[in-house]
Amino acid sequence: MSGFGANFDQIDADPAAEFLAREQDELAGLEDEVKPAAIAVTSLVNGAPPSPPTSLTREPREEPEKIKKWREDQVKRLEEKDREEDRKREELRQIAKKELEDWYKNHEETIAKTKAANRDAAKSAEKQFVAEDNDIQPGTEWERIAKLCDFNAKTKPGSKDVSRMRSIILQMKQYPVAIKPKA
Repeated sequence: MSGFGANFDQIDADPAAEFLAREQDELAGLEDEVKPAAIAVTSLVNGAPPSPPTSLTREPREEPEKIKKWREDQVKRLEEKDREEDRKREELRQIAKKELEDWYKNHEETIAKTKAANRDAAKSAEKQFVAEDNDIQPGTEWERIAKLCDFNAKTKPGSKDVSRMRSIILQMKQYPVAIKPKA
């Protein structure tokens, strides 16, 4: 066993002790800054009431006059802005109310005009129908029916297919069937 080192009797230095010694050397300058807290802890351990460290206690400082003045001015400005905002909001409400009243007035006028125009159109259509009703001649029935029908081939999507009925009405108009009265 001589190859592994014959010096087993000597005990090497403790590595933890070496580490602690190095750290204490590096942190030696920090003791002055930590001392007030250490004093408070040691006084608690000894049973004495802790004395407040002088470096950690701060007395409330009074605000400088400029900052006080700025805070007062800021409060006044904010109050003024709030009043201005309330005034503008009320103004906008009045404008909106007036516009809404005008819109309702115009809407009612438009509806009244449309109703009057529809009544006039219906009356004239009725007069025309009554006038034509007196001129009924036998064999012209299908022509009258064809006048009432829309023969436009274009239809709306989703509507029923009425092309067959349209073709039948056109045929009846062109070639009316004479109906003989029963004797």
